[in-house]
Amino acid sequence: MPGEGDGRFRKEVRPGLTVDVIMKQDQRNGRLTRGIVREILTNSAFHPHGIKVRLQDGRVGRVGGIPGEDPA
Repeated sequence: MPGEGDGRFRKEVRPGLTVDVIMKQDQRNGRLTRGIVREILTNSAFHPHGIKVRLQDGRVGRVGGIPGEDPA
C-alpha cells in the first residue's frame, strides 16, 4: 500500500519507537528531528501530513519518517 512506513498511519507508530518528526517551526524547511515517541496525539488511523506525537523530551511534531524502515 502506498505510504506505508512513512508515519502517516497510526498503526505504524507506537510509544518507544524512534522516529523523525517535523516540528511546527520546521514545516517550511522540512528539517527532521529524531526522537523517541512518548505519546501518540492523533486519534485518526491516517493523517496525510503524518501522525502527531509527543517525544520523550516533550517536543511535539508530526512523524515524517521511521528510521530503518523501508517504505517500499
